[in-house]
Amino acid sequence: MAISELSTTETLLPENTIGFVDHQGRPIDRLNSGGWRAASFIIGVEVAERFAYYGISSNLITYLTGQLGESTATAAAAVNVWSGTASLLPLLGAFLADSFLGRFRTIVVASLIYILGLSMMTLLALITLLSSSDCQNNNTAKSCSPHNFQIIVFIFSLYLVAIGQGGHKPCTQAFGADQFDAQNPQERRAKSSFFNWWYFGISFGANSTILVVIYIQDNLNWALGFGIPCAFMVAALVLFLLGTKTYRFSVKSKQRNPFARIGRVFVVAIKTRKATLASEDEAQSSQQFKFLNKALLATPDASLEDGKLCTLEDVEEAKALLRLIPIWATCLVYAIVFAQYTTFFTKQGATMDRTITRSIKIPAASLQLFIGIGIITFIPIYDCIFVPITRYFTRNPSGITMLQRIGAGMLLSTISMVVAALVEIKRLETANEYGLIDKPNVTIPMSVWWLIPQYLLCGIADVFTIVGLQEFFYDQIPKELKSFGLSIYMSVLGVGGFLSSILVSIINEATSRDGRDSWFADNLNRAHLDYFYWLLAALSAGGLLAFLYFAKSYNREN
Repeated sequence: MAISELSTTETLLPENTIGFVDHQGRPIDRLNSGGWRAASFIIGVEVAERFAYYGISSNLITYLTGQLGESTATAAAAVNVWSGTASLLPLLGAFLADSFLGRFRTIVVASLIYILGLSMMTLLALITLLSSSDCQNNNTAKSCSPHNFQIIVFIFSLYLVAIGQGGHKPCTQAFGADQFDAQNPQERRAKSSFFNWWYFGISFGANSTILVVIYIQDNLNWALGFGIPCAFMVAALVLFLLGTKTYRFSVKSKQRNPFARIGRVFVVAIKTRKATLASEDEAQSSQQFKFLNKALLATPDASLEDGKLCTLEDVEEAKALLRLIPIWATCLVYAIVFAQYTTFFTKQGATMDRTITRSIKIPAASLQLFIGIGIITFIPIYDCIFVPITRYFTRNPSGITMLQRIGAGMLLSTISMVVAALVEIKRLETANEYGLIDKPNVTIPMSVWWLIPQYLLCGIADVFTIVGLQEFFYDQIPKELKSFGLSIYMSVLGVGGFLSSILVSIINEATSRDGRDSWFADNLNRAHLDYFYWLLAALSAGGLLAFLYFAKSYNREN
């Protein structure tokens, strides 16, 4: 199958086409390709992929400490390393897609790796299940312990899953957005909606697996608990291939590797830093990052034929990447807050009254569903009500700009930390009032529903900031680096998670000196999560101010 996204052959397109070709390299017209019909296949694929991914990641620590017999500390460290690696691998996947394979082939290859990893995990869990009866009939602990080979195979399969999602995640979203022509006003509006419904889909997939797969893993068996995500990934690949004839593929030019072209701009700019640029060349380029304009000068070994000459377009693309760095950096505080959803929020809930009826008590971790509820509920409101109303006043096809959307989410994230701090103060006061300060295992007579506002605010903030970041980095990156642009957004969350761990470690060390109780003491009634939340609120406010400054500068340069 000749996927023209991967071809280096120029295609002459007739007037009734939009600059894309079909899977066989033939020109196509707008009405018979792309749009929501093609994007629906791709959104469905990502729903299945997120169902599979969260079916593994959400309960991974339970499998490591239970079935594989790892200690809690070892398992937690393993999960953190794996999660961080999985967050950064999309950078590699996007590089391979944008430089060599193209998005379509990268998705197919990544899906096969994904399925291989899930299949190995399922088979290992099945072998463990079948051998469990022998373990029960033997009283020696040695026979019940997993073999080192089993642990090695599981870790290997786990990282195959990480590699698979590293190629899958940035490419599916970029390929889905490619189905809408940014030059057409109607399709440009549809592209903005695509990012909203994309996030709606992945949130639906994640919530579904939390409700279904985790219950199966905890109450039935792990072979079925891993087998279902594997089956979903197989279905995702089949669904993706079924949509092949509807997809639009970009025509790739004969230009050099985009990373090589842009990288050479920096190399040449350094080599020619002492040279003088002609006034006419200076006038043609943008004024920000003027030092890169020196790349327009030819070095002794440069020539147009061998591809070593930097063009004005190359220089402007390099500047476009540099302009993204302040936006990326100022969003890291948002990612630090994002990392608290599954940690300290859950610890708060574990100390509170979680009974619904006398016989039903909800797990503290299940409160994360309210983030998904906030997302799933608010996205239709945002797309169907908020955008049309704001579009009427702003005349912007998306209602508000991408940077305004990101900033609004950062403001809501700041408010969520303020709410979390106030609720934690109330929880500590209740513990003190009932004499439970030194009784950490006794449930505090305060309903867990007090936590719902902070969860919902976080979900709504994600609709603004996370979706805004996705659309922003896709839209502002050079055309040939769209997958890489989306991987940059994912790296915000990955780096933010690492920064959160570092921040918690530093605070824990600083506040536990001289025998004092740490802000994160095991006895949460003597800890001070409220101080931590106030700190995050202050950092978020500072990050928002910095973001607004750079956003204003970014708009001025564009």
